[in-house]
Parts: sequence; structure tokens; C-alpha cells
Amino acid sequence: MSLSSPRRHDGPGDTMADALDLAAADDRSSSDEETVKGDRDDHISDVYEEELQTLTSPITPTGGSSIKNRYRELVEAEHEAPSEDGSANAVPVVRVDSPIDSVMSIPDDTPSIQGSAVSSPPSSSVLGGHRSRPGMRSPTPSFRPFDRRFQSRISSPSISSSRPSSPAFIGGHSRTVSATSQFMLDPGETETPSPPWEVVRWTKLNKLNGQAFSEAGKRNFGSPTCLAVSATIVLGTSKGIILMFDYNQNLKMIIGPGTKAVESGPITSIAVSADHTSIAGGHASGNIFTWDTTRGAARPFLTIPPLDPSQLQNRTADGHLPNVAITHLGFLGTRHTAVVSADDRGMAFSHLATRGTGSLGRSVKTTRILGRYPDSKPPTGKTLKPSTVLAFASLPLGNVEVASDAMGLTAMLTPYLLVIVSTTPIAQTQHKAARPKEIAAHSAMTGCLAWFPAVKLKVADPTTGSQMSKVKLVYCWSNVLTVLDVDEIPSEDKEKPPTLRFRARSRWKCEEPIVAVQWLSRSVLTVLTISQRLIVLEDRSMRMTEAFDLIYKHIYHVDLFSKQLHTLVEQFDDEDASMHGVVADAFYMSFRAYKGRLFLLGFNDVSIGALSNWADRLIALMENGDYVAAIQLATAYYSGDGNKLTVGLPEDTTSRHAIVLDKLMEIMSASLKYAFGQRQKANGKVTDSHLRELAETCFVGAQCAGEADFLLDEMYEWYEDGGVEGIYLETLEPYILDKSITAVPPVVMKGLVTHFVNKGWESRLEELICQLDTATLDLDQITVLCKRHSLYDALIYVWNQALGDYITPLLDLLALLVPLMQSGEYTESGNLMENEAGMNAYKIFTYLSYVLTGRVYPTGEIIPDEIAQMAKAELYWCLFSGKSIVWPKGSSKRFLTKPAQSQEPSFPYLRMILKFHAPDFLSALNEAFEDSFLNDSPERQMVGSSGRDLPEEQTFGLTVTRQYIVSILMEIMNPVDFPPADTIYLDMFIARNLPKYPQYLLFTGSTLTKVLTGLCHYPGEDLFEDAQLSAEYLLSVYHPPSLAGLMPLFKEAGFYRILKRIYRADKEYGKLVQAYFEDPNDQDATFDCIRICLQPQTGLGRRQIQDVQNVIKEHSAELVELDPRRAAETIAEAAPDLHQHILDSVSSQPDLQYCYLRAVLEPGEGQPSDRAPSRDLIEQYLRLMCRFDPSHVSDYVGLVQSTNLRLDTLLPTMEETGVIDAAVILMAKEGQVQEAMGRLTRHLRTLESALHGLLSGAGSQSGSEDQDSSTDDLQEAAEELMDALKNYTLVGIWLCQGQTRTTRDGTGAWRRQKSPTKDALSPDETLWLDLIDTTVQITKNISGDLQSLAVPLTNGDAHPSNGSTHATFDTDKLLTSLRSLVQNTFTSLLTTTSIPPTPTPSAATARGPSSAAALGTNLSFLRVLRAFLTRAAASSPNLADLRAVLSSIFSAYAYEESILGLSNRLLERSLFVSVNKAVELRQRGWRPKGSTCEACGKRVWGPGVAGNVFGAWEERQAEEKRRRRERKAGGAGEERGKGKDAGIVAGGLEGKGKGRDMSPRFEHGEEGGGEGVDGEEAEGEGDKAQEGNGGGSAVLVSAAALSPRSGGEQVVLGPLVVLACRHIYHQSCLEEIQTKQGGQGDSGRHGKEAEYRCPIDG
Repeated sequence: MSLSSPRRHDGPGDTMADALDLAAADDRSSSDEETVKGDRDDHISDVYEEELQTLTSPITPTGGSSIKNRYRELVEAEHEAPSEDGSANAVPVVRVDSPIDSVMSIPDDTPSIQGSAVSSPPSSSVLGGHRSRPGMRSPTPSFRPFDRRFQSRISSPSISSSRPSSPAFIGGHSRTVSATSQFMLDPGETETPSPPWEVVRWTKLNKLNGQAFSEAGKRNFGSPTCLAVSATIVLGTSKGIILMFDYNQNLKMIIGPGTKAVESGPITSIAVSADHTSIAGGHASGNIFTWDTTRGAARPFLTIPPLDPSQLQNRTADGHLPNVAITHLGFLGTRHTAVVSADDRGMAFSHLATRGTGSLGRSVKTTRILGRYPDSKPPTGKTLKPSTVLAFASLPLGNVEVASDAMGLTAMLTPYLLVIVSTTPIAQTQHKAARPKEIAAHSAMTGCLAWFPAVKLKVADPTTGSQMSKVKLVYCWSNVLTVLDVDEIPSEDKEKPPTLRFRARSRWKCEEPIVAVQWLSRSVLTVLTISQRLIVLEDRSMRMTEAFDLIYKHIYHVDLFSKQLHTLVEQFDDEDASMHGVVADAFYMSFRAYKGRLFLLGFNDVSIGALSNWADRLIALMENGDYVAAIQLATAYYSGDGNKLTVGLPEDTTSRHAIVLDKLMEIMSASLKYAFGQRQKANGKVTDSHLRELAETCFVGAQCAGEADFLLDEMYEWYEDGGVEGIYLETLEPYILDKSITAVPPVVMKGLVTHFVNKGWESRLEELICQLDTATLDLDQITVLCKRHSLYDALIYVWNQALGDYITPLLDLLALLVPLMQSGEYTESGNLMENEAGMNAYKIFTYLSYVLTGRVYPTGEIIPDEIAQMAKAELYWCLFSGKSIVWPKGSSKRFLTKPAQSQEPSFPYLRMILKFHAPDFLSALNEAFEDSFLNDSPERQMVGSSGRDLPEEQTFGLTVTRQYIVSILMEIMNPVDFPPADTIYLDMFIARNLPKYPQYLLFTGSTLTKVLTGLCHYPGEDLFEDAQLSAEYLLSVYHPPSLAGLMPLFKEAGFYRILKRIYRADKEYGKLVQAYFEDPNDQDATFDCIRICLQPQTGLGRRQIQDVQNVIKEHSAELVELDPRRAAETIAEAAPDLHQHILDSVSSQPDLQYCYLRAVLEPGEGQPSDRAPSRDLIEQYLRLMCRFDPSHVSDYVGLVQSTNLRLDTLLPTMEETGVIDAAVILMAKEGQVQEAMGRLTRHLRTLESALHGLLSGAGSQSGSEDQDSSTDDLQEAAEELMDALKNYTLVGIWLCQGQTRTTRDGTGAWRRQKSPTKDALSPDETLWLDLIDTTVQITKNISGDLQSLAVPLTNGDAHPSNGSTHATFDTDKLLTSLRSLVQNTFTSLLTTTSIPPTPTPSAATARGPSSAAALGTNLSFLRVLRAFLTRAAASSPNLADLRAVLSSIFSAYAYEESILGLSNRLLERSLFVSVNKAVELRQRGWRPKGSTCEACGKRVWGPGVAGNVFGAWEERQAEEKRRRRERKAGGAGEERGKGKDAGIVAGGLEGKGKGRDMSPRFEHGEEGGGEGVDGEEAEGEGDKAQEGNGGGSAVLVSAAALSPRSGGEQVVLGPLVVLACRHIYHQSCLEEIQTKQGGQGDSGRHGKEAEYRCPIDG
């Protein structure tokens, strides 16, 4: 028998739901997919049915068992709301920790992190600092007893176990079919697996399909083309006929035959009115017909034809164009006579019919609401893009009346805009939205939308709290879906419609374009993609809950838009992101939703689908045998983690829990019964792993539902009876550890103890016991068990929590120490970790720390105040009462620490603990001192006055104080009984606690001095830092009277922090610096100390400064060794006079000297030197630099002042280290130029000799056996020598050029010298001659050596002997480098001697290069060349040796000449372009604002101007022509002056400029002023001009205005001035105004450039 609801009995049904469920239940064979069924033999569903009878009985009405009622209540529930966890991604989010995931059992055999070995031998709970200690007698360096807190291995509330805290967080188990498995896979990579249930249960309407899609049906009616759904199913056909079916699939009406409708072409759109009585059909011809189904289909109710040609031509009415298909239709509100429509040309209309008698008596008024007619002119400046209506819908009516229902809202989606229009009372645009930017460029063009009306809610919306939902619209462009909320803002005028506010609330991006969208319910959307994939979305969260393919459905689609939008595709532009690559087909007419059902129009059938609800899915999983997944899914539904909106569960938590709880518990019970029933049959189907998985899943479900009784009673019985209670108990463990379960029944506790002991998991059992409520434990059993297995943590917990006894656990731990302590000493020779008794005894310190600070041991929870007071008092009494005690009370058993001796020592327990391990006890006591119990407990004041009869242990314990404890400790831990390794901890304990509790601890000065002395004598270096820190604590509150006597102790102990503080307080700065030098741990701070001490702000006296400097001198070498750079910076800032002393102190370390001096003399950027360095330091630095950084010497020498340097001390070092370039530079700066050149030439000769010897050696090695290995070395060495020759030649060129510039710049001295004769050379020319002669000789000599090496190659030795050296020696490269020496020298000489000297002011009148000085300079090259040839002839009468050298020189010059010629031509072309542009700019003028002078008001230009202006202009033009002819005839070489360098000519004075005319002139100024420029600049181009660079702000125009005087005379007012602000003045008027204002308007008349500023604009 299958686990499913009883099938409904056949019966008539008129509603949609009845017919739907009838088809789904009665005709199983008609479904497209069959639910996967499991093995029916011994199926779990049989067990389930035996207990439940039916799963749906609570939600099925008493009147019958029809499955339709279950769907109606579960699927059509109106309680949908967004889930808490949503995702806007296209891939659904599946949480790992959600119970909806299948859970896999992970065997847990890993030991607990808490399960340490103090409880079980393999592990330990001793603190980490003590684990590594080989023995307990000497502290480790990491042991800081007073800087840490004791921690038990079992902590609360967080359990740091490596096991999972709950099975709910374990990964999914490995079943193949899962509740959400289809979402876990990538649909693009693998075939989507199907869940056990059908996500959507599809039903084919076979009867309807047989009538509409059969051959006879298509022949009679045509093929279906569109679908509309309401109370009936309406199909439009290709023959213009409308077919109306009821939900029993009966053909109720055939609309259209015998009317004009069948002559209007196929039905392209269809709509049904709100009351289901009217149907509208749109045809391909543009006709629209409405039909009243209550009156039959003999004739249409309304006929809306397209425009006839006359209307189209005259535009007398609005309407669709003829033969344009009506692609969208809709009724407005409840009216049958109000229709909106749209066509594929992008036009939409509203049609309102007037009242009348029948169709003939009605007139239809059509109003255009979107689009333009084809012959309409586009708006100015805009081009019309092709458009269409991709999607169109009018607002349907909801179950509650809202104001927007009467406005006739219609939404339209074009390729560019979303437009929402209200059609009533008048057509008005309410909202526009552009296409989102998120749309991918060049994606498929699709568009769809759907309204959801306002509805009344059964339960208030959890988000808004409203009882009514808002109107909302979902629309999609391509792959971007947007949900738009519509808010109504009431109008102040009640007669006016409300204001609508549209707000885009949610947006979701799909992986592919969306072609259709429908609201399945108020909170659930269904989306159809271009690949025919159906996606189910939650509205607010935008979470995709289901996704599956419908490609097999063959959904009907048609191309409606590509013809209209083909230009968008044909004009495809890669750079235009707004374009689309393809226009998708239309699917909207085939995909409809109505009352939670989906309707699909296919090419061959019509299908109806409904989402499976939560009960169906649970049943399907149980029938499939996946009981674990069923429990997980039910748990997810209960907790709200599942997709509750899409499966029919309410969002309200209380309602959901009430529905799901019973089913969850029933499924778990049935699952347990089935699993153990199968296990008893021993068929191997149910293994231990299955039972573990089932246990974990049931734990999660029961814990989620709060049904702990089911877990601890019924479920345990199943596992116990099955003999697998261990699986149950191991599953229970993490829930106890995280305190989800704190109490277990005795039977479960007994099984827990037995199982864990048998498994050897005593430590894990101990953890469990410490987390349980002790009221449920069998104390006798637990205490015996804990002692037997050394579970002292659990034993202490039980004693403390169950019995309130805190002394017995302490005595049990002390009892472990008694056999370990012999003769009062702990003599265990091995490691503490290797002794179980010692490890357990070590728990005493953590126990004392927890209890004395008010914490539960070992969990760390807080003990209630009253119990904590009692516990602390008892422990203090036990330790500090001074005697052994009898315990338990009333017994005669006295606990003795030395049972073999007749007498116990005083404070026996305290003494034994201190002997065992004093540091840890004092550390625990340090924590206890922080508790307020010891001194300011309220109970303390009530001991004597309350009259309460307290027991002895509490009475004594309440009197213990910190002072008492310390006094007892000092008495016990005397040097006689305890070694210094223990007493040092008491000293640190006192030193640390006295500053914290000075009001509670009192000590004499001698005691504290003794403590300080003890701290100074710490026993090991590992305690150095602790001892010094403790001494600092103590000295913060105690000031010894004889501090001087302690100073040696501090110094001997190395307490330099204390010494520094004392020296600083006493202002003994010398000793302070000394302490910094001696402190090995803080030597880096020495520099800061010296800087602070010696800075002026410190205010040190002369003697104090001297003390500090003496210390620095004493440790100067040590200071430099620390950090030479910081030492130099510090001394340079604080004591620069000590530089030499410090350098002398490290004389044996020249590298440190060099680093020190580099920091002093070259401090770098941001660290300028305050004082000029001494000559000795610079010289010493240079000598060291020659040794450590010779390449930097020449650069540094060029920067320093050479007047302070002594050549006799530096030159030997430089020559010795080979830093010749620096020596040459230094000698040149000293004026010894000739000597410098001599030194340079000698070095060049030395390099020549080295290169000659190298090449000679290379020739002599020819034929040797090892020549192959030396060839590369010889080549490299030769290139290095050649580079050196080149570099030093450049130094010589620099020397000669500098001397030449010096000679030429010193014009006075140069002119006073006797002019050189034709043959005599000047000093600078002599330098050039020496350099050239040297380079030529080197080139000649080395060239011969290189040619001798190349002889074997030139002799035709094609096969030289085994790898001869000269055969691979690169002589060409060396020859090229060698010849460049002479070439560079001659080029530099020619360049230097060809540059004319800079004229001095006294020689300003000497213009051009024709002066004697320039001529003499040009002859220098010739004199040097002649002298060189003369010298060469004298040394070698035959010049043939120099032929190759000179040939290469002059061939290089020939090549350079061609390059220079080409560069000149390029430069001239560029210069012409720039000059031409400047001329064009100069010719642009400024047009004045007016034609009158702004000052006098007289007209200055234009019609009506006074005076003979034209005649004056003609005279000026004639004068200019005459001057040009004179200049051409005279051939004057005067230069043309630049505009801003030329001066005006006025008053008979000659100014700067190329012209001599006094008038006209142009004035150019800056910042409102101007510079006079000669009028010739314009070259007769006009009366006004502007500087080519645009920088002028005033222009003088040569329009000599004439003003008539009385008596007929005319007064010349002079030129005009046009300013940058375009105001125009007479020059005389402007100068007069500026003179009155204190300006300098007439300055230009005295040879200075005139400056003008506009009086109006400034």
C-alpha cells in the first residue's frame, strides 16, 4: 500500500480545482512524468500508514477525503512571505548546515581535546608551561607565575572538542536522490537529476487536446495560436475562431464562425474580462472583436476596426493601421466596453465604447497611448528608432477594492522604455523607466511583464504589517527581472484620483534572457527563459527555489518582433552596448498562470501544472525509502529553512509549527520502526552506518522541535532493544557537551557509563558528567567509578555540585601527595607528566584557583554568591587553620600528611603543597587575592554581630585576610626549610601584591628591604625579568631609606631599568648614560638618551654636560659599533666637537670610520648638516672613500669646497688607490689646470702600457694549450682597459672645456692679455693640444697591436690552429672604441671653439658674429689642429702613420655633417609651421564693443566718424610702401624685433624695434596693461592686431581721430587704444584718466613701455 493520500472518488465538478485534481488523480497515465517509486515490498510507507491512516487527515475537511481539498489548503495558502535567507543569484543557495541537506555520519574515533590524561593515562591537563619541565625543582624561562591564569581542561560554555557539536553541521550523506539535489548540479554540464517528487505535476488535457489539436479540429477551427485562462480555458486559432472550454475539458462555445471575424485573419491576441463573461480577440488584420459569452456567439458585442484610408489620410480619428496584427489585448477593470490594445508596430490604444443598444448603437472612442504613426514627423533634432510593444498588460482586479482599479492602469514594455499609463478618466503617463544598465551588451532582446493586484491577506504581512498587499508589477528586459511596488498616495481632493508612486523594490539577474513571467501566487514568481527552462522565485528574497527544463513540452512560440526591429539587428554595432544581437520569439501568449496553476500552450497540446506542496514531497521521499531525507526535509520545514513559500507553508512561525510538528514526529517514529524492523529481518539493508545516520537526523529534528522526551525515552528504547545503544549514546555525546541536553534519565546514564567505560573513553565520560545536571546522577555509582578510573575532574564536580562539599575533593587530591612526599620533600626523580598520581595531584592548583575566585570546577561557570562564600571559607580554614583536621565531621579519621611520624608540623597541608610546588600555589593564591572575599566581604562584618551559629570552618575562614595569609607564608617559607628557588617566588608574590593592596598589607621597612635583596639574588637567569619587574612593582610604593646601599645590588643583578629610573630622578645624567651603555637589553635606546640629555631644552648644567660627554668618550668605540649611522647623527646633533675623538677611538676599524663620516658629511635628504664640516673630517672621509667607494670620490669632490682641502695630503692617497679622475678634478678646482692635465696624460699612458702589455701577452699565447680558457678573460680585461681610457679621456675633455669657458667668461682679464699671435697658443688651447696628442698617440700605438693580432685572419687562415686566441679576439670592437677617443676629443674641441662668447653689457652694441672676439674663437680650432700636425710632424717626419687616424676622424665628421644637414631641414620645417601659426594669430584683431570713445564719447570709427580717417589711412599705406622699397633697396641687415621686445617710438626717441615710424602703434599689456609695439608688426595687414601668443590685453589702433575746435580747426586726438575687455579709448583720453588716477599713462613717451588699465573693468 502506497504512502499517499486516498484517491478522490469520481464526481462532477464545475470549478477549476475540481477538474484539475480529477485529472491529476484519475488519469495517472496522462501525466508527462511518473513519480519515482521505490520497492513496494516491506516499504516504510506501509509502516507509516499503519500508524497514521493518512498523512493529510488533519488538513482534509470532514466532508470528504478528496485530494483537491489538500491542494486547496496547502498550495493555495495565502500566508506566503519571504524566507529569511534569500539570494539574488541565478543559482539557488543551499546551506550546508540546513537540515534540508542529507546528513552523513562521520565516525568519531578522535580523542577529545578535553580528554586529557590527568583523567586518563595517555593525556594530561597540566598547563603548557609545565609540560616541558624535566623536573619540578627549577623554573623554566617561559614560566611567568603571576602573569597567567589557571585553566581547566574542561571549559564552559564553549567546548573546544574536535568532534562536531551537533550532527546538524555535518556534511550531507551520500544518497543519490535528494530534496534539493537538482540544484546542486550545473545544468550546463550534466543532466539534472529529478527528485523523488515532481516539482511541478503536469497534466495533459487529453480531451481538450483531442478536440483542438486533432486533424479534424485543426481542419475545422485552425491551429491554436494563443491562450487565455480564467474560469474557462480560451484558445484563439489561426482561422480567426475562439474556442472556450470548461475545466471538464468540454467545448462550451465556438466563437466567430459566420461572422466577419473569420475574415479578419488569425487570432493574434485574446483577453477575458474580469467577470469571465466577455472575450476579446485581436486579429492579424487589425480588427478587434469582443464577444458576450452569456448571449451566444452569433455576433460580436463590439467591433473595433482599423483605420480606413480616408481616416488615415486626414487623421480624423485614432486607431490601428490596416493589416497590422493586434499582439496584445486587455480589459480595463470590470468594464466590458473598455479595452486596451497594442500592435506589432509599437502603437497602443485605449478603446472606450459609449452606452447604447447593441453593437450598432454603440460608438467607440479610440485614444492613442503609445507610439507614432509611420508618416509622423520626428521631433526636432531627434531620429525615430524602430520600436514595438514587447509586453503589454492591464491591471487585473484583486479581492479588495483600491483606487488604482478605476484608473485603468496599463503597463507597456518597448525595447527602450517601460511605460505605465492610466486611461481613466483621461490617458495620462504615470511612470517611465529606462532599460537597466545591468543588461549584458548584445544579448537577446526579450521583454515580458505581469501585474499582481492588491489582495486582502488572512495574516498581516510580516514585513509591512499591513492586512492588504500592494499592487505590484514584475517586468523583464533580457535577463534582468525587476519588481515594482505601486503605492497610492491619497489626494486632498476626494474627487481626484490618488497619486501613484512606483518604487523598484527587487532586482534579479538570470543566467539567460527571460521570455515570459507570471505570478504563481502573491509571493512566488515563475519565469520562463529563452531555452524553455522554468524557474520558481520567491518574491522578496529573489531566491530561486526550483529550476527545471520544459523543452520537452514544445511550448508554442512565434516570431512577432524581428520584422519590425530588423534594423536594430542589421545595424549591429559592437561598440554600442545598447544594441541586441537577436530578437527572441514571443512566448507570452503560451504561458499563463491562474490560481496557483500554470497553463502551457504547446504546438500539439495544452498542459496544466501545479507545484508539489510540502506534504507531497514528504510522502514522495517516504515512498522512495529515503526516510533520512524525509526527516531532514520535515525539520527544514519546521525551522523555516526550507522553501516554505513555494511548498504551501505559512510564513507565520506558530502556524507553521502547528502544521509540521505532528508530521515530523510521526515520520521519525515510523522511520525508527521501519529501520529496526528491517534490521530484525537480517536482510542487510539496514547497517550500523544507516542507524547512525538515522540517529543523528532524529536528534536534529527532535532538538529543533523541542521534543527531548522523544529522544531520551522512545528513541533510546528502540536502540537499546536493537542492541546498538552505543550508536545512540555516541550521537548523544555532543549534545551533552554543548549543553543542549543537561539531564538524562538514570537508565540512559547507566548505559552511557557502561558504554564509555567499555570503550576506554573515561576521559570523554568525565567531560560528559561535568556537563550534566548532578541531580539526575547516581552519586554512589559515579563517585566509585570516578575514583576507580582516576576521573578527578568529574569526582570534584560531583562532590561540589551534588553534595556541596568542597573540602573532600581537596583532601582526595592531598592524599595523592602523601606517598610522593618523603621526609617533607617531593623526591620524584622522573618527569611529572610520567607519574599519574603527580599529574592528578597537580589539579589541586587549578581547583584552588577556581573555587577561591568563585568559579565552578572544572567548567568555569560562576558559583552563586552564598555557596561561593561558604566554599572559600572552608578552603581557607583547611589550609590556614594551622593543624590537621578530622573529616568528615563526626568521624574519628584525621587526615595526616606524615602518618609515619608521631607529630604533624604546623600548617601541614599548606606546608605539603608548598613543598610539592610553591610557584603554582603562589600563582593560584595570586588569583585568589584579586577576589573581594579576603578583606571586604559583607559576611566578615556579620560574624560577631549576626548571632548566627556558623560551623568552625566557616567562622575561621571568614576571618582570614591577605595580611594573615602573607604572614603565614613568610613564617613557613623561611630560608632554613625552603631553598632560594622557592623563596624567590614568595618575594615576587609580596612585591607584586603590595602595590595592588597597600591598604590591606603592612610590612616593616626591613622586611621589604629583605624582599628587595632576595629579588636581586634570583637563582637563575630565567627569572631575571620576573625579578626585575617585581622589584619595580615594589619600588613604586616603597622608598628605601638607604637606597645607596641597594644600588650595587641592583647593578650586580642587572636591574638597569631600576637604575635608569633612579639616575633620572636624581638628575645624574652621566650615570644614566653609563647605565644605557651597560644594559645589554636596551642598548639601542642609548642614542635617544644622549640626544635627550644634551639637547638645550633639558637644561643641563656645564658639569652635567661634561659628565655625559666623558661617558661618551669612554664608550665611544662601543657607541659606533652599535650603529655608526645613528651614532654619527646623534653626536652631530648633541656634541659635534666629539667627532674626532670618536673617530680616533675606532681607528683600527676604518670601515666604521667611513660609515660614521658618511652619515656626518652626507646625511642625505631631509637631514641637512647644521654646521660646516671641518677640513680634517673631509680629508679623512676622502681618504677612506678612496678605499671603500672609489667610484663616488669624483662626485663628492665636485660638491665640496676645494679651498679647504690640502692637495699634498689627498693626492698621494688618490694616486695610490687609482682615483685619478677625482685628483684631476681637485687639482683643477685649485687652479692647477696644467698640472692636472699632466697627471691625466700620465695616467692615460699608464693605461696604454697596460693595454699594450695585455695585447702583447695575447699574441704570445697563440698556440698555447690553455689559450681557450684565457680568451674570454683577455677580451674582458681589454674591454675594461678600453673603457677606462674612454672615461679618462672624457675627464680630460671636461678639464679642457672648463678651462676654455673660464678663459672666455673672464672677459676683462682675457682682453688685457696680449692677443695671441698666429702661431702662439693660449693656455686652454695648450690643454686641448696635450689631450689630442695623447689620445692620437695612444690610438696609433694600440691600433698597431690590434692589427698585429688580426694578421692571421687577414692572411686567409680559414682554419686557424686549435682555437687560437687571436682567432676569437674581437679586435673590431676594440678598434672602434679606440678610434672614438680621438673622434670625441676633436668633436668636443670643435664644439667648444665654435660657440661664440657671451657678450658683456659693455659690448652690447657689438651685434652679430662678425666681432673680433667671435672670429678669434673660431680660429682656435685651426690653431690647435695646426699645432697638433706640427708636433706630429716633428715626432714622426712621415705622416703615413697618422693617415688611418685622421681618415677616421674626418669620415666621422662627414657623417655628422649629413646628420646635421638633415636636422636643420627638419628644424626649419617645424619652425615655419610655428612662425606661420604665430603670424595668423597676430593678424587676428579685437573688435571694440562700441564705436565711441568710452571717455569723451566721440565717435572713433564707423559711419559718422569725424575727420579724414580714410585719407589718413591712405597716407599711412603710401608711407609704408615707401619704407619697404627703401629697405629692399638699401639691403639693410636689421633684425625684425619680436612683438613684445619692441618699443614704441615717441617724442623723437629711438626705442626698441625694427621700425622708425612714430605712428601707428600697437599696445600689448599684461594684467590690464600694455606694451608698445611698432605698428610695422602688422605689415600693413589692417588697423588692429593682436600678439600671436594671445598674451596682450591692449591694442593701439592707428586711427588718428580728428576733433573740430572752435574756429574750424581740427585737433588730432591720437591713436586709439582697444583693451582686452573690448572697450575703446583715445590714447590721449586714456592717459589723461590714468594721470588723474595716479597712473603712469604717459610712461611710454620716455622710452618705457606704456601700460594701460581699463577705468571701467580695471
